[in-house]
Amino acid sequence: MPLNDERPTSTSTVASEDKNSDTESSERCDSLTWSSDVDCSRQSFTSDSSSKHNSPSCSPPKTLTLDEVMASARDLSNLSLAHEIVVNRNFHLEPPDLPQNSLEKRVKEMVRKAFWDCLETELNDDLPEYDYAIKLLEEIRDTLLSFLNPGANRLRTQIMEVLDMDLIRQQADNNAVDIQGLLSYIINTMGKFCAPVRDDEIKKLKENSGDLVTLFKEIFRVLDLMKMDMVNFTIQSLRPELQRQSVEYERAKFQSILERTPSALDHTTEWIQSSIEEATRVMRDKSSDSGQSGKPLPGPTLVLNTAYIRLLTWDESKGPLPETVMTDEVRLQEMQRSLQLYQAVASVLLIVYSSIGGAVSGLPALVERLKKMTAVLLEGMHNFNLTEALGNVSAQICCEVNKSLAERNFPALPAELQETLKGQICDITQENNPIRTLVEGRVQQYFRVVLASTNSHRTPPPVPPGLGLIQPELMGLGVSFVNLVNFNKKVYGPFYVSILKNLLFIDMQAPTPQNGIIQGPPSSPLESK
Repeated sequence: MPLNDERPTSTSTVASEDKNSDTESSERCDSLTWSSDVDCSRQSFTSDSSSKHNSPSCSPPKTLTLDEVMASARDLSNLSLAHEIVVNRNFHLEPPDLPQNSLEKRVKEMVRKAFWDCLETELNDDLPEYDYAIKLLEEIRDTLLSFLNPGANRLRTQIMEVLDMDLIRQQADNNAVDIQGLLSYIINTMGKFCAPVRDDEIKKLKENSGDLVTLFKEIFRVLDLMKMDMVNFTIQSLRPELQRQSVEYERAKFQSILERTPSALDHTTEWIQSSIEEATRVMRDKSSDSGQSGKPLPGPTLVLNTAYIRLLTWDESKGPLPETVMTDEVRLQEMQRSLQLYQAVASVLLIVYSSIGGAVSGLPALVERLKKMTAVLLEGMHNFNLTEALGNVSAQICCEVNKSLAERNFPALPAELQETLKGQICDITQENNPIRTLVEGRVQQYFRVVLASTNSHRTPPPVPPGLGLIQPELMGLGVSFVNLVNFNKKVYGPFYVSILKNLLFIDMQAPTPQNGIIQGPPSSPLESK
């Protein structure tokens, strides 16, 4: 028997998010300037007057009841779903696809087979019974009615008249019910409701000359597809409204979670605390190099930019992501992997240029071919032995370069040079490799510039020297990242303000920011950290 309590599973992939999605997100997050929360205003960090909705809860630890846990779980689920619909243009639902040999799949198949066998037995008796068939017709009728708009009264009345269960039961008692005729009407009605993509399925149903049981099975299969089409159409229709209300909705949902679970910002607080310490070290090093006196503290904008950049190299084995970015966990993971791939490709190509630059200079087509080949061979590099993969990359590069040299009547690369090139390429797996360190440092520099620019979501800044070979990919990733950051700031800005206020200015009068740096007194709270 068709089981209607199956829940669809969501599918979303960052790789499928195109630039249109980034543009839509950027329209909602006009610029990187966090005008409402991070304008370095002393008042915003020293004032105690803030609404409950716009600041994290400070409730003492308490034991949660099961109802509170379940309520928080529902809020988190709704928050994640709404966020995915808003930021992922390609988000849609699909029917559940259970593992082939899973217990759940086997149980469902057994139950359905038992039901269809019973239906077949009933219909094939010398004196047919129609109990199961009538139940199926009633379920089909309710499904068809669910597809109707509220104003479709004429069609609703027609369906209720044709699929009048009381009349059908009376006909069944007198062995006068026309099941085949009713199914033909149902198929024709389905054809009026279905999306164009299902027209072929409806055509197959009309041409189905099999027995009634098979026809019932196929009707329910197509109805399930039509249900999913309706759900996805509803999602598309709701997206504009959700986009208008998304910031307030997500903030309110997170606030309700925080009220039930006061520890829901613990990881976020640790994330910001460590970012304060990192930014402070950088500021003090710069002050020492320039001979400035005083003990500078980073401003809120610098702290948050530092925190967001750390997400690009986040190691989940050392701790979970902050709670405020969990809805973007999959996107951040994809960005991390893309960035690792781009950095590896840039490192390999820089080594090629430094070792055999003469063989590839002035040949952009060859360089582009080497770039694409390297990217393909290193795709999914987090899943295999990178050193071995880089060895294969170096061998392919030498092969391509030698082929190009032969086409231009030049001798092949010496064997010693090829071995040297292979060794240098494989060495980029070393943590302190100078080429790798250079590339990673300049990538970090680029993303700091991206976050500091006011219109980088529309016009990304140029990449630093040495990264020109991956400029299109890096700029595209920068736009996606800054859109994610902008939206996150708008939603969780009030929570960040409260955390920064407590970490930067607790038990002290707020100092005045100067050039993005807060000149703090010697008794700064960070001195003890």
